[in-house]
Amino acid sequence: MSLHKIILAAAFIGISLNANSDVLLIDVINDEPSNSDTGILRPVNGQSMAQVSAKFGDANKTYPAIGEPPITRWNYEKFAVYFEHNLVIHSVVNKPKKAQ
Repeated sequence: MSLHKIILAAAFIGISLNANSDVLLIDVINDEPSNSDTGILRPVNGQSMAQVSAKFGDANKTYPAIGEPPITRWNYEKFAVYFEHNLVIHSVVNKPKKAQ
């Protein structure tokens, strides 16, 4: 192997060892009742709008369906729920409000 190839290979290895990346942390939904380490009970994937309303009551704010497939968002005090057609596809815990 020529010296040129060795130097080139060493440069690629050095660059790859110094590469940095960002980490994105997402609260992933599972199908357990509390859904997260926060312990906040919220809807799980596959529940219907009727099931969510029956269990959690009326949302504080609802947004009309957007796009195709239609995605609807309902905001509750501690979480938001996203529906595709009329089934839950995601629910997320709201960020706590900052003290002023």
